[in-house]
Amino acid sequence: MKILHVIPSADPTLGGPIEGLRQLCCLYRNSGHEVEVATLDSPEKAAQFSFPVQVIGLGPSLGRYGFASRAVPWFKKNIARYDVVILNSIWQYSTVAAYVALRATSIPFGVFAHGMLDPYFKHRFPLKHVKKSIYWHLLLGRLMRDAKTVFFTAEEEKILARQSFSNYRVRETVVPYGTFGPDVDTGLAANEFLKQWPELNGKRLAITLGRIHPKKGTDILIEAFAATMAQRPEWHLVIVGPDQVGWKKELEGIASRLGVTQRITWIGMLTGTLKWGALAASEVFVLPSHQENFGIVVAEAQACGLPVILSNKINIWREVASYWAGLINDDTMEGTSASLRRWMELTEEEIVEVGRRSRKCFDELFNLKRSAPRLVGSVEELTRS
Repeated sequence: MKILHVIPSADPTLGGPIEGLRQLCCLYRNSGHEVEVATLDSPEKAAQFSFPVQVIGLGPSLGRYGFASRAVPWFKKNIARYDVVILNSIWQYSTVAAYVALRATSIPFGVFAHGMLDPYFKHRFPLKHVKKSIYWHLLLGRLMRDAKTVFFTAEEEKILARQSFSNYRVRETVVPYGTFGPDVDTGLAANEFLKQWPELNGKRLAITLGRIHPKKGTDILIEAFAATMAQRPEWHLVIVGPDQVGWKKELEGIASRLGVTQRITWIGMLTGTLKWGALAASEVFVLPSHQENFGIVVAEAQACGLPVILSNKINIWREVASYWAGLINDDTMEGTSASLRRWMELTEEEIVEVGRRSRKCFDELFNLKRSAPRLVGSVEELTRS
């Protein structure tokens, strides 16, 4: 089977969807399928990304919507080469451009919404939602109904998606999702990480990992850390990820005002051995996001046996809670503080046990080595239907 995935960009700094697609492409190849990825990146930029399959750059694109004049002609000319097409992301031009070509064929296609139908955006950005509602009723709703299925990566994501727009009629499929976990010796990786940042040696590390963005709740994490863990000298907060929207300076101001500048280390983006080493060197992973359709970084932390502290706005929080693999609370300063305070009250034996449960949660729910047949089978089913 020859598969085409369409996504706005293959830039790894953009977060979970592209990392998830990277993992999925490996699964396709291991199952004997051929896969290519079409993006709105320029050909030159697309060639720079280290990706396991061919990335076709149809840009450069313009603006946040990502209009690219080459996209529709390329899809019309080449779409017939593929047995199935998967559209990733729904609000950018890449999806519409592919749909224009798909409508003239019988090629089955599916859509990964990647949390973009979450009602969080409806309440957080009401004016944008008005524009999106018009777009939905004019085009996107029809596109979603024409899709053979819309893939969701958690039951919670599927349920929430029904709340954003009227005239919502789609075929729903919840698929297993996650990551392969570390491909390195995590003990050696932790040592390598601590060599790069020796000031963290001997500290109890709380870590958050992912792009620095207001949706991630990094501001309330800093405030909660200052109110709890920072009161004990052995604790240190590690913030790993790219400053996607230029928010870091404001966050540093919050840390300075609260007197915890010296208790926070800003790492920037990490990949490979150093990323796994940062997780393995830490005691607990913290992510108080206001919205997260899955959270690949949560699964990565659990793959390292790391307990997690999450907000109840991360769509896999119920699964994590069912394993008692961490602590769950509201996406507020008070909720995050309560979780951090509770964590500091745990005994060493309890911490070891939560870490064991976290790894078990990963192995049974989010380890793609185990769930690969179901995930690939969901895509194969599109051609059979």
